[in-house]
Amino acid sequence: MKIYVTDMSGNTHELEATEDWSVMEIIREGGIPILAQCGGSCACATCHVYVDKEWKDKITPPDEEEIAMLDGAFDVTEDSRLACCITFTEELDGLRVSLAAGSV
Repeated sequence: MKIYVTDMSGNTHELEATEDWSVMEIIREGGIPILAQCGGSCACATCHVYVDKEWKDKITPPDEEEIAMLDGAFDVTEDSRLACCITFTEELDGLRVSLAAGSV
């Protein structure tokens, strides 16, 4: 299974994805620099990503805690999510995200 991550330079990386890992963990393990200062506990917004529109409806919607954390992120859009709050499943094989400002 794979995810595709576009970095701040516009380069897209194909990463091996592990089921039940967060997208943040997959990005970090794949060697793509991402701050993720809180380590995945949804206590910061430094793993902010943009989810490609085609995948948005396939991901569990953000809960109130994630929405509150996104309020502190830079350049939030309707496609913004915290990578630590997206759990990878088989249905997300091929997921495409882009790193947001403040996550690197």
